[in-house]
Amino acid sequence: MLVLLPPSEGKAASGRGAPLRTESLSLPGLNAAREEVLTELVDLCSGDEDKARDVLGLSEGLRGEVTKNRELRTAGARPAGEIYTGVLYDALDLASLDAAAKRRAARSLLVFSGLWGAVRVTDRIPSYRCSMGVKLPALGALGAYWRTPMAEVLPEAAGSGLVLDLRSAAYAAAWKPKGEVAGRTATVRVLHAPTRKVVSHFNKATKGRIVRSLLTAGAAPKDPAELVEALRDLGYVVEAAAPARAGAAWALDVLVDEVH
Repeated sequence: MLVLLPPSEGKAASGRGAPLRTESLSLPGLNAAREEVLTELVDLCSGDEDKARDVLGLSEGLRGEVTKNRELRTAGARPAGEIYTGVLYDALDLASLDAAAKRRAARSLLVFSGLWGAVRVTDRIPSYRCSMGVKLPALGALGAYWRTPMAEVLPEAAGSGLVLDLRSAAYAAAWKPKGEVAGRTATVRVLHAPTRKVVSHFNKATKGRIVRSLLTAGAAPKDPAELVEALRDLGYVVEAAAPARAGAAWALDVLVDEVH
């Protein structure tokens, strides 16, 4: 099982670990693209600060993020699972998983990123600010930039099993599973059961809890149909139907009574 996650906008501090080594990151086929984005981002943030804030979509109160990006090559690095924070990652709570569940997380979780493309939760990275929606002056929109390298690398990373896609739209734009891989991909919506409306903030928390439940239980569904059964066994209310055509992803609705 491969679980595709969005990053968090907020991130923990880099800390005092050894600095980034891009050659040590997972999915080495992305390294050339990572270096291009990293170089342009550092150069951008080393120049006109107001221009950098404008490109990155940062408010006056987030000027410190420009400084953070300027120092990416020398800042301390920590496992990505410690860097990413926010609602989904709070609910997932990687640090409190038992040893077996942590090993499953290391194998199965892949976090998408405007800067790194995608990383495993064990990959050591510095804290940064660069969303997939950013349009860098030379490389252009990052969602479009990442499509070619992702298309070359991600199908192999997906292996032959289930792909659980929990990304937001901006990050899903960087890689869309196709063909046979799409047929074993499942996307998830979280609906408030009484109103049948999509929840937003709480969508992230529910997705974090879903991933935690699967990791803790040691569930290993091989395809979307098995995922539906696994989630139901774990107490989730799931509605799903096989796609109408071959090569299309399954769409799962998880219904929650309490929005929290």
